[in-house]
Amino acid sequence: MGKEGLIAAKELKRLRSDAVRLDRFIRTHVSRLLKSDLFAVLAEFQRQDQVFLCMKLYDVVRKEIWYRPDMFFYRDMLMMLARNKKVYEAKRVWEDLKREEVLFDQHTFGDIIRSFLDSGLSSEAMDIYDEMRRSPDPPISLPFRVILKGLLPYPELREKVKDDFLELFPDMIVYDPPEDLFEDQDWKR
Repeated sequence: MGKEGLIAAKELKRLRSDAVRLDRFIRTHVSRLLKSDLFAVLAEFQRQDQVFLCMKLYDVVRKEIWYRPDMFFYRDMLMMLARNKKVYEAKRVWEDLKREEVLFDQHTFGDIIRSFLDSGLSSEAMDIYDEMRRSPDPPISLPFRVILKGLLPYPELREKVKDDFLELFPDMIVYDPPEDLFEDQDWKR
């Protein structure tokens, strides 16, 4: 991150509680940042789980003249929102990517679904799983295995995905851990 990116990040954090001054700063300074600095500031705020500021920068990036829809841009936003259990914002980002016709590959779908599952957002994860099943990208086994592992705390949902997996890959085996293996852990969310 360049010097101007560092200054912008510091000011954004300082002004986040003052909506008027924050919007003015975004219009006058953040929109002038180089593309690399803007993405660096966004990535840093994602790392810090600064959801409010990430959503502000998300809007700025999407308005830039150089902006082109990108799978990784949306993946990073969705994973950060899942980590912070921000369902409303995640649905907004999902609608934007659908409108822009961004297509995820199977591995990316698996990563996003797993991040929602790890955050206890099983309903949203299964909505994304349904999108994955409708994707034109041909299914591959590894993302299903990642999802199945994330579904261990949700046995009913796991059975549905397991059935889909066995239908798509009939010659493969799904490992089911012994039920008593997790007795001491609280898997119910």
